[in-house]
Amino acid sequence: MTLLGARFDVDAVIVDLDGTMVDTLGDFVVALNLMLTDLPTPYRNFQVDHAIVARLVGKGSEHLLSSVLSLAGGHGNDPQSVYAQAWPSYQRHYLDINGQHAVVYPGVVAGLQHLAQQGLKLACLTNKPTALAMPLLNAKGLAHFFELSFGGDAFERKKPDALPLLKTCQALGTLPQRTLMIGDSSNDAQAARAARCPVLLVTYGYNHGQPIRGVDADAFVDSLEELIPR
Repeated sequence: MTLLGARFDVDAVIVDLDGTMVDTLGDFVVALNLMLTDLPTPYRNFQVDHAIVARLVGKGSEHLLSSVLSLAGGHGNDPQSVYAQAWPSYQRHYLDINGQHAVVYPGVVAGLQHLAQQGLKLACLTNKPTALAMPLLNAKGLAHFFELSFGGDAFERKKPDALPLLKTCQALGTLPQRTLMIGDSSNDAQAARAARCPVLLVTYGYNHGQPIRGVDADAFVDSLEELIPR
């Protein structure tokens, strides 16, 4: 099946979640700030905002949490000393509010509907833990589009490593070179390049605070609706 004219001739599509299908910054901000209030000083006196989270999100919850604790602790404090307390607190708060402060990006549903109508195999692959990713996909009415969905804890390594993409292609029964990766960050692009998958990036995601068009990708779209021929 060809997409965007003849640019992509593929049999399957792997789609990222946070920053690609759903704007989850609000969920991250609320859950992280609730977690920080459970911790001792100086962590409890620190608050994150959307700009901080947008810069740090995308490499898995463990990386996000460690980064926030490093910022909150300041000089002279070891964030690892409170990580064991912070992790279950963060998971509990996130599960409580999962999806309540998140919205599906415009064009996502139409784009996924078009891909499904073309007979393409679809998989969701995210660095978000499975226990958080699956309820979010269900809550936002997106889960039914995907034949398979994998969280960041499904494999031994996370994106930007190639392993999650290669394992997802294997599960789909497709060749990497005929499986398009759709994401919003350099993580997705690096993983796709390492796995030898073609890669399409959306321009509205997070990308660690860096300009997305500076990332090595095969194409960019401002909305997944652009996948639909006009």
